[in-house]
Amino acid sequence: MIYNHITILLAEDDPDDCFLFEKALQEITTTTKLVIVKNGEQLMDYLAVHTANLPDILFLDLSMPRKNGFECLIEIKEDVRLEKLPVVIFSTSFTRGNDLEQYLINTFSKMGALDYIRKPNDFEQLKNVIHQALLKLIERDGSIPKVKTDSK
Repeated sequence: MIYNHITILLAEDDPDDCFLFEKALQEITTTTKLVIVKNGEQLMDYLAVHTANLPDILFLDLSMPRKNGFECLIEIKEDVRLEKLPVVIFSTSFTRGNDLEQYLINTFSKMGALDYIRKPNDFEQLKNVIHQALLKLIERDGSIPKVKTDSK
C-alpha cells in the first residue's frame, strides 16, 4: 500500500536516524512531505508557526537537546490548537521489554500519543514500523487518501 499526500514531521537530532527515516519513507510512500526539526525547541517553534496547517503525523524522539520529547508531548497535548496532532514516540531511550519501558508506553498512551515505537536497528524493520504507524493513522483518521499499488 502506498499513501498519498501525507505531511510527516520528524523531530530527531541524530543525522543518521534522519537519513534512514527519509530513505525508508521514500520506499513506502509517495507524494509525501517530510519536515525535520533537530530539537524540541525547533519542534515547538515549527508547530507554533504552522498551527493552521499541522502535519498529518509527528514522529517524536524522546532524547533531544534543548527540550526533550516528553516535555514536547506534554506541551502539544495541553495546547488546544495542537492536541489532536497524532504523535508517535519514536525512540531508543529505554531497554526493550523492561518494566520502565512498559510503564512509559502506558503513560504516553494516556497522554494521547498514537503509538510508541522503539527504533529498530534493521532497515527493513524500520520501513515496517513506519508503515505500521501510517496504517494506524489511517485507521484512526480515514481522511488521508490511499493509493493501491502492487508493491509490498
